[in-house]
Amino acid sequence: MQTNILNIDTICAVATPFGMGAIAMVRVSGPNAISIVSQLFVRNGKPFDLEEMVPNKVYHGHIMDKGKILDEVLVYFFKAPHSFTGEDSAEISMHGSIYVQQKLIQVLIDHGCRMAEAGEFTRRAFVNRKFDLIQAEAIADLISSESEAAHRVAINQLKGGFSKELQVMRSKLLEMTSLIELELDFSEEDVEFADRSQLKALLKETLTHVDKLKDSFRLGNAIKNGIPVVIVGQTNTGKSTLLNALLGEDRAIVSDIAGTTRDTIEETLNINGILYRFIDTAGLRKTDETIEKIGIERSYKKIAEANVVIGMLDATTGYEAMLSAANDIQSKVDLSIQQLILCINKVDTMADQGETLLGNLRFDLDNDGILVICLSAKHGFGLNDLYNALKHSQPYAAPDATLVTNIRHYEALLYASDSLKSVQQGLEKDIPIDLISQDLRQALHYLGSITGEITTDDVLGTIFSRFCIGK
Repeated sequence: MQTNILNIDTICAVATPFGMGAIAMVRVSGPNAISIVSQLFVRNGKPFDLEEMVPNKVYHGHIMDKGKILDEVLVYFFKAPHSFTGEDSAEISMHGSIYVQQKLIQVLIDHGCRMAEAGEFTRRAFVNRKFDLIQAEAIADLISSESEAAHRVAINQLKGGFSKELQVMRSKLLEMTSLIELELDFSEEDVEFADRSQLKALLKETLTHVDKLKDSFRLGNAIKNGIPVVIVGQTNTGKSTLLNALLGEDRAIVSDIAGTTRDTIEETLNINGILYRFIDTAGLRKTDETIEKIGIERSYKKIAEANVVIGMLDATTGYEAMLSAANDIQSKVDLSIQQLILCINKVDTMADQGETLLGNLRFDLDNDGILVICLSAKHGFGLNDLYNALKHSQPYAAPDATLVTNIRHYEALLYASDSLKSVQQGLEKDIPIDLISQDLRQALHYLGSITGEITTDDVLGTIFSRFCIGK
């Protein structure tokens, strides 16, 4: 059981973003939070009487500083364990003056508080078992979510769905591990407490579940940080023009001079509640120019990292040239995990030939996994078709599906999967039970590290340092 060494101090911080606004909120938590705030609080012209305090009720009054009114405020008092941190807490809502915020923090410190560290309120909530580590990290994801999809994934994790799945897996493995450990205690008796066929079935079931969660990271991470969409193609196919058209602004330089884009340009765009990261790249061609070659190498790297690849084809170059360029782009894409959308650009110059080109290219590519559309990036024609293609380019995930979004969770699942595979191999080869037990304990360790059942202060420090002050 973890010992709470954090609640010795009473901490305070501004919990709203820095700067001037209509309203700001200061949070105070710790053993003396209620008494310190009550000393500063005046209600109906009288000092606040703690004996009349009702937890979870809002009070209107004034914060005083050396007999003078600092601000008109609303104060909420929370008694442990019924607060966010699980400690006695108070929250003060006041006007958003920067001076008033800083002055109130100074007054609170003068009365015995100290400034909270980054993420310290959430860390105290974790230590006081208000939620597990997955849910704590989900709070940070919820705060930073920039799209409906990212918000939905964070809410699902905050509700504890991921945690429950891991707890079920760990409890089954723990039961089996305890039986194996019991066998070790009676090794001289040559008895089996753990049914081998049952253990194999359980391992198969658990490993399938772990690998499913592990494999969801590609989509989950993309939703959290923005689905990477790389725009590639030969020089002067209209890549930068397309980026500008999608963003509705002149973000990338457009020129008839080949090789204008030397480096990658990234911008985000929210389409139907999903955040996309569009990446314009250097044109693909053979060149001896050093800087351009570096840009082209980065283009190939971005193709490998992308979830979606938009391949730009120039309709004015002729059908054979387009087919050759399409095949070249396709050869760089892994269609098993990536979506390729080929865009025949500049169809405004081709009269009525666009649909014919479209049909021929679809037929000759002979791959159902590739989408082909016609557009004119310059005039905005076909952009709706591209938006629809992007919308349907991602694997479907049910609204309540568990998606792994955190690299720490992904790495732990990866190690747990390796350990479980070692157990499987050990059972098949009939290796000594003590070695199998060691691999099982490792798998349990990695699964437990995700929820925080097994952790270290260094890990906690790294996780909560990413939070904002006041959270």
